[in-house]
Amino acid sequence: MNFRMVPDSIQKLSLLEDATQFEPAGDQPMAETAGAQPRPPKPLPCIADVSTPSGPKPILKAMMTTACERNCFYCPFRAGRNKTQRVSYTPDEMAKTYDTIQRAGLVEGLFLSSGIIKGGAQTQDKILGTAEILRKQYGYRGYIHLKIMPGAEYDQVRRAMQLADRVSINLEGATAERLAALAPKKDYWNELFPRLQWISRLRREEALRASVVTQFVVGAVGDTDLELLHTSDHLYTQLGLRRAYFIAFNPVSQTPFEHLASVSHQRTFRLYQASFLLRDYGWSVEDLPFLSSANLPLDVDPKLAWAQENLREAPVEVNRAERSELLRVPGIGPKTADAILRERRHRHIREMGHLRALGLRDVQKAAPYMLLDGNLAQRQLSLF
Repeated sequence: MNFRMVPDSIQKLSLLEDATQFEPAGDQPMAETAGAQPRPPKPLPCIADVSTPSGPKPILKAMMTTACERNCFYCPFRAGRNKTQRVSYTPDEMAKTYDTIQRAGLVEGLFLSSGIIKGGAQTQDKILGTAEILRKQYGYRGYIHLKIMPGAEYDQVRRAMQLADRVSINLEGATAERLAALAPKKDYWNELFPRLQWISRLRREEALRASVVTQFVVGAVGDTDLELLHTSDHLYTQLGLRRAYFIAFNPVSQTPFEHLASVSHQRTFRLYQASFLLRDYGWSVEDLPFLSSANLPLDVDPKLAWAQENLREAPVEVNRAERSELLRVPGIGPKTADAILRERRHRHIREMGHLRALGLRDVQKAAPYMLLDGNLAQRQLSLF
């Protein structure tokens, strides 16, 4: 596509690059955010390769406006920041813009957020209006992820869930106190958390299919991994959260936090690993190997750290272990655990090669913590 010939509405998308860095949308969020490995240039900087349940897709990450009346201390779009180029779209303009580039084959989905102008409810109307036009006027049936604004009304949340495949509302802080330090004009208990409760209720009572995610800013205001994971675990178990995103704080010029140090992306990587243990492996927060600082160790993944402490002297017998016990072994995930349980109905598993055929990829990592018919699996490693 020759961008010198396209409308101004498409050219304005080139000013939305920050949206791709601060709003992950897929199953590999660290590849989407600031600090990710360089990737081949895209026709527009706000197109991101997003890993979704149905496979990788190029997604347009767009904002209705980069203007904002809120003053979040870390955000490049905060009110009063002179370096931010302010652009705005009407619902008609945004829908037409997306339809144009989608029909050109450049994208296969839309992630739509916005700065807040004239309140969360009015801003939400513009997001919903865009999705309505795409679904009804343009007949679009593809992937849409809509942001729920702080202060959005109940019926707006319902309509977003009817229109979208996924919705999200960002808590940003693990607690109300952390949010107040990050974003003093946002109200954790009145503007944000109740919307997550509404979404859970709508999914349960009205069978609306849209999944829900949230996002935390990590490390700017003294938050600990214990706080972040405790809140995430509550959202997973009580409200049906699909996933929590963790964004390593990175200072932005002309913000109150511009002189704070960046947070290591290794910290968010460990948070994601621990978060998946809570969501997919049946772990509790109390199982996680926190240091005295209430943070996770950075030099070892949390599952391996737990196994080193608990399984070296009591390895798991593969042929008798419950599914939950198999999932404690480093390298064994849900698919491999299920494959082992199916195989055990027919025969005993006595060789590491057999486990590899069942999906165990890293035998070196798993072997010290397993028994095969009473024999330490590590003794077979010389065969590999």
